[in-house]
Amino acid sequence: MTKLYWSFPWLEIFFIVFCLITLVQLFYYGWFFRRLAWYSAPEKQTSQQHPVSVIICARDEAARLVTHLPGALVQAYPTTHEVIVVNHNSQDDTRFLLDEFKKTFKGLHIVNLEHEAIGIPGKKYPLSMGIKEARYEIVLLTDADCIPASEFWMQKMQDGYDKGIEVVLGYGAYKRAPGVLNKIIRFDTFHTALQYLSYALAGQPYMGVGRNLSYKKDVFLRNKGFSAINHVPGGDDDLFINKVATRQNTAIVIDKDTFTLSDPKKNFGEWFRQKARHYTTAKYYKPRHKFLLGLYSLSHILFYPLLIVSLFYDWRVALALYGIRLIVQGIVFHKTMRRLGEEDLFPWWWLLDIWMFAYYLIFSSTIWKKPRQSWK
Repeated sequence: MTKLYWSFPWLEIFFIVFCLITLVQLFYYGWFFRRLAWYSAPEKQTSQQHPVSVIICARDEAARLVTHLPGALVQAYPTTHEVIVVNHNSQDDTRFLLDEFKKTFKGLHIVNLEHEAIGIPGKKYPLSMGIKEARYEIVLLTDADCIPASEFWMQKMQDGYDKGIEVVLGYGAYKRAPGVLNKIIRFDTFHTALQYLSYALAGQPYMGVGRNLSYKKDVFLRNKGFSAINHVPGGDDDLFINKVATRQNTAIVIDKDTFTLSDPKKNFGEWFRQKARHYTTAKYYKPRHKFLLGLYSLSHILFYPLLIVSLFYDWRVALALYGIRLIVQGIVFHKTMRRLGEEDLFPWWWLLDIWMFAYYLIFSSTIWKKPRQSWK
């Protein structure tokens, strides 16, 4: 039995699997990710600025609102608009701070919620109340810890709307800071955006990020809001978009003026808890999206271990395949990082790509864990 085991051509099998895994990776870069790397916004026949309601949910966010909220309030947007801040049972000075802002900014609409919604964990209840209070058809969502990258955020996010478009996906970046953790967080954010924006361009939209997301109020009401996912702590952005977004009704906007910037976590533990909460929603995605995302993640996990094993079988072919993937990946990353304002990460991308092997292993268990019920 032992002799038969050792005589079995394991190295050859691992090498063949490595070749297949490399082809899978090249397929994703060639079919999906290249679309974002070479994306150019379609020319519109007519340009129209729509009345818009910006919605921000806040819970004990006074310290951030004092520095971040003015970015939404001073937008250069000549068309009718409003900024709604939903104060969800804050115990700090959020209410008093908003009252002071209201004295200066008449377009600020404050919604104070002083109780919890039983059986509806997460941010879905305050967000639903904000959308219900919105005066205008187009809603633009961001978070209390986000600040628009420019005063044209509100205006240029509307460029995504055209005939038949009901959902517009934007990019929510994290601020640059020294340190390895900041690079890891920003690369993870970039890598996530590379996927959901590319999939949308390929006609497979599956998520958005609440830091920078827009859709029509009618879409929300027509689909009965978050009623189908009220039991899930998260999902107010990705699961809702997974449900309502289609090839025909979804567009992306990646003009740098439309980005939002958030404060990154300061230590690995805080970031891990944040990411773990987000990953618990992945099991509720549509089957085709789970398959596409799962196959890509699996191919990424297997690539480097199989590369090492394949070197013992035929190091020339193994290195050639690795080199082809490296070149294709490098070209796509370079162009996409420049588009998303993350070009300072490019010198580190090959190391951060190796880190993704450990990343997938670390967070794979969170898919089955029970998430926290609160959003703050």
